[in-house]
Amino acid sequence: MKDTDKLGLRRWLSLLLVGLFGQFAWTIENMYLNVFLYNTISTDPRYIAAMVGWSAAAATLTTLLMGALSDRLGKRKIFICAGYLLWGLSTAAFGYIRPELFGSARTASLLSGAAAAAVAVVVLDCVMTFFGSTANDAAFNAWVTDNTTKANRGRAESVLAILPLVSMLIIFGLFDGLTQQGRWKEFFNIFGLAVSTVGLIAVFLVKDAPELQPRRDSYGRNLLYGLRPQVVRENPELYLAFAAFCLFSVAVQVFFPFLIIYLQNYLGIADYAIVLGVVLIMASAVSVISGRFIDRFGKLRFTFPAAAVMLLGLVGMYYVRSQGGVMLAGTVMMSGYMMLTAALSATIRDWTPADKVGHFQGIRMIFAVLLPMILGPWLGAAVIRGSDSTYIELGQVKTVPTPGIYLAAAAVLLFAAIPVLLLRKREKESNQA
Repeated sequence: MKDTDKLGLRRWLSLLLVGLFGQFAWTIENMYLNVFLYNTISTDPRYIAAMVGWSAAAATLTTLLMGALSDRLGKRKIFICAGYLLWGLSTAAFGYIRPELFGSARTASLLSGAAAAAVAVVVLDCVMTFFGSTANDAAFNAWVTDNTTKANRGRAESVLAILPLVSMLIIFGLFDGLTQQGRWKEFFNIFGLAVSTVGLIAVFLVKDAPELQPRRDSYGRNLLYGLRPQVVRENPELYLAFAAFCLFSVAVQVFFPFLIIYLQNYLGIADYAIVLGVVLIMASAVSVISGRFIDRFGKLRFTFPAAAVMLLGLVGMYYVRSQGGVMLAGTVMMSGYMMLTAALSATIRDWTPADKVGHFQGIRMIFAVLLPMILGPWLGAAVIRGSDSTYIELGQVKTVPTPGIYLAAAAVLLFAAIPVLLLRKREKESNQA
C-alpha cells in the first residue's frame, strides 16, 4: 500500500468522531422520533410516513444546495463545524414539544392538540434535517470522498457502515430507559449537547483536503449539474450504482421506521434494547471483518452474497416470534445490510468524479434518501394498515406493525440485482477494452 493510501490517525479520528456523533443524531431522527410521535402524540402510521417523507425532501434539497456550495467555496470544514453545532441545538428542541402545549390550536387552525403537535414535530424535523444534511450529507460525505482512495475505501466504508449500529447500541443500551420512562426532554437534551460539542471539537480536528480548491464556475448551473441528461450519459456507472443503492434503501425503509414499534407492540418484547444490542454487536463485527474482503475481492462481486445474507434475514424476521429467534434473524439481516451498505457506498465513491464531489452529494441523496424515505415508509404503512392488526388502549384503537413489512422489504430488495448486474457487465466490458 502506498503512503497516499494510508488514512493516518487524524483522519481516522475525524471519521470516527464526526461520523459517530452524526449517527447519534440520525438514529434519534430515524428511529426515536417515530417512537416519540407514536407513544406521546398519535399511533397513526401515516404521521410517521409523512414525517419521514418531508424530512427526506428537506435532506435532499439541502444537500443539493450545500454540496454545490461547498464545492464552490472549496471548503468542507466550516459546514461540518457550524452544521453540527446547530444540528445539536435543533435536536434538543424536540424535548419541549407536548400535545398539551397546542390545546389552543383547535380554534386557531382547526387541528386538535395532538394533530398540531404532530405537525410541529414534522416541521422541527425538517429544520433539524437542514442542519444535519448540511453538516453530514453534504459536507462530511464529500470530505470522506476527498480524503480516501480506491485502495482504502472498502475499509473506510466498512467502519463508517457500523457507526449507525454502534450509535443504536449505545443509545439502546445506556439511554433507552429514559424514553421508556417518558423522560424525552432529558433524552433529547443529552444528545443535542453531545452533537453540538463535536461541532466545536471539529474546529480543531478536521482539516480540508489540500487538493480542494474554490471553483469559479456558475453556482446556479452546478445545483442541477447531476440531473442533466448529458451528465447521466457521461457517467452511466455512477447512476447504475445510485439506482442499486436506491432500491436497496427502499427495502430498508419499508421496515426500519417501524422496527422498535414492531418489537414492542407486535412481538411484545419489553427488553427490546437487549435484543437489538446483541444484533448490533454481532452485525458490527461482521461488517468490520468484511471490509478487507470488499477491497480484496471487489465491491460489485461482494454485493450479491451480501444481498443474499440480508434477504435470508428478512425472510427469517417474517417467521420468528421468540426473542432468541429475533436475535438470530436480526443478526443475519443487519449483517447483510451493513455489508451491502459498505459495498454500494464505496462503489458510488469510486465512480464519483473527483472534481465534482460536492455536486453529486445532492444527487446521491435523491437516490439514497429522498426516494427511499418517501416510497419505503408509505409501502410499509400500507402493509400495516392492510393487515387490520390493532389493539385498544384507554378507549383508543391503535395500529400495530405486522411481519408483512419484512416480506415486502425482501421483494423490493430483489429488484436491486438488476442495476448491479448491468454495472458488472459495463465494468467487465471496460476492463476488456
